[in-house]
Amino acid sequence: RVADREFIGGEWFRFLRRKGIKRAIRIRKNAVVDELRVDAWFGDLKVGEVRCLAERANVYGEVMQVVATRSPAGDLVAIATDFSVWDTCVLYRARWSVECTFGSVKSRGFDLERTGITRPDRLERLFGLVILAWVSCLRVGVWLQAHIPIKVKAHGRSAMSLVRYGAEQLCHALRWELSQ
Repeated sequence: RVADREFIGGEWFRFLRRKGIKRAIRIRKNAVVDELRVDAWFGDLKVGEVRCLAERANVYGEVMQVVATRSPAGDLVAIATDFSVWDTCVLYRARWSVECTFGSVKSRGFDLERTGITRPDRLERLFGLVILAWVSCLRVGVWLQAHIPIKVKAHGRSAMSLVRYGAEQLCHALRWELSQ
């Protein structure tokens, strides 16, 4: 239903349509939509602005709506979709939060990908523990953010995520290094 740029192409788009699965899939800025590159259609978008093509367009041989925006980092985000513009924005925002969660669980901090565990029952327990730890860090980070906000860097983004903020506080507490 919602996917990133790794899952693109005419064959994949046709398969999803044949199975009756609605699509909201990010496409690359150099993808051709109705004989023009995506960055040509949407190159002048400002950060936070959302625009769609007036009519459905040919994307990898499939007729779909194309919705685009520019991220806070300045990246062009173009999505080929069967959903309305509003639903596409809501879905993709939810997908992005899931992506950030996976990133922090897999590689940033919890390093779940490095496990050598292969037995399903043990993996299930490990996943459960990691998710409990992740949620605990997030909750502490949210609480701490309300009391001592995370510093904002010169480029306008936070110096760290809420999960990292909570994890650092929990690590200090476990070492009996309670903050000021």
